[in-house]
Amino acid sequence: MLRISHGHCTAWVVAAFFAATAPADDWPQFRGPGRDGVWREVGALAPFPAEGLKVLWRTPVGIGWSSPIVAEGCVYLCDAQLTKPLAKERVLCFDSSTGMLRWQYESGVSFPDWAYVHGQGGGPTATPIFDAGRVYAMGPFGHLHCLYADDGSLVWRKNLDEQFDIRLLSVRPSPLIDGNLLIAFIGGLPGASVIAVDKTTGEIVWKALDDPIANGSPVIITAGGARQLIVWSAESTASLNPATGEIYWREPMTTSTNDAIPTPVALNGRLLVGGLMFALNPNRPAVTVLWPGIHPEGKRILSNTSTAVLQDDYVYSARSGGALVCLDAQTGAELWSTDAVTERANGASIHITPVGDQCLLYTDRGDVVLARLTPQGYDEISRAHLLEPTTPFGGKKFAWPPPAFANGCVFARNDEVLVCARLWKSPN
Repeated sequence: MLRISHGHCTAWVVAAFFAATAPADDWPQFRGPGRDGVWREVGALAPFPAEGLKVLWRTPVGIGWSSPIVAEGCVYLCDAQLTKPLAKERVLCFDSSTGMLRWQYESGVSFPDWAYVHGQGGGPTATPIFDAGRVYAMGPFGHLHCLYADDGSLVWRKNLDEQFDIRLLSVRPSPLIDGNLLIAFIGGLPGASVIAVDKTTGEIVWKALDDPIANGSPVIITAGGARQLIVWSAESTASLNPATGEIYWREPMTTSTNDAIPTPVALNGRLLVGGLMFALNPNRPAVTVLWPGIHPEGKRILSNTSTAVLQDDYVYSARSGGALVCLDAQTGAELWSTDAVTERANGASIHITPVGDQCLLYTDRGDVVLARLTPQGYDEISRAHLLEPTTPFGGKKFAWPPPAFANGCVFARNDEVLVCARLWKSPN
């Protein structure tokens, strides 16, 4: 392993064109500070300039589907360089204002030959997480690293594939931190589909479930008088006590790992897992299925690339194939559908980020769209092209990783570059 430092990464004062508008808000983990995909830094965004978004910087990166995170003046990203005989898994740290590389941490791994084919899954997918001056990164083999955020030096490393039976290149869900625990969905055997480690030492605290891994990341919700860790595996949706791993409830359902990608979302007593809506019991940790009434896999997947948004009593989501739809959250009835957001294709994605009463949509074409989503329809306000799709799939190329939003900017990556563009206008 190798750490290359290019300076000391410290918290930077937000530039004047941000400070006059609203306080800055970091994006320190997958789907933002609340892990709910909501950007709370601004109340509303103005229409984009006619010439498009102002790109502040762009910098080369390697292959991967990990989203960037933003914390204390730095942007962190995981990627891979597919060199032989050993590929390199990397954690990169950039200055969020300039894009200058501050440090990089490298670890050599032995990839199978098929993983060297572009688009076959040879890069990291799990998004790193920042907490209390440390960055935690999970590689696709289950190699978990804890690094000091200021210089990239190693605090501890855990090769989980040496301790548990983990399917090759399968660890794609993003870890989360709850108090002193780092919780990860790794699909390990025996009984280690989900694990919790002490975030300061890396020691295993608890492990649970024998379910095979899927691609969706776990979340913690509060319902039924308890905090519940929700995990969507290839065989079930399960609720665990995040402190102990105790199983509260488990709803069996077989789902292809290629479909079990969205993150579970909860609001107003409902829990949406893919396209299966549960009613959360208000008195104890338990659920009942609201819709669909029959739920084979084809009936309960809205999108195999994108996470839905719950707002009030409505669901806004991409469908597999690229349409954007609005559903009644209580019944699942479709209220409207539009093809205006992205091209229809197998593999299409629309990542929805609520911003006040508006939403930012990021598409597989590399477009950023400002729109209003209401039960009455889709109202597009502005659109700007940010970067090129580069990941090959089904005869097309896609830009799949969800972006990060912080300091008035959008941070997005493909397999070649990381881009930062301004979303707020300068007050000057």
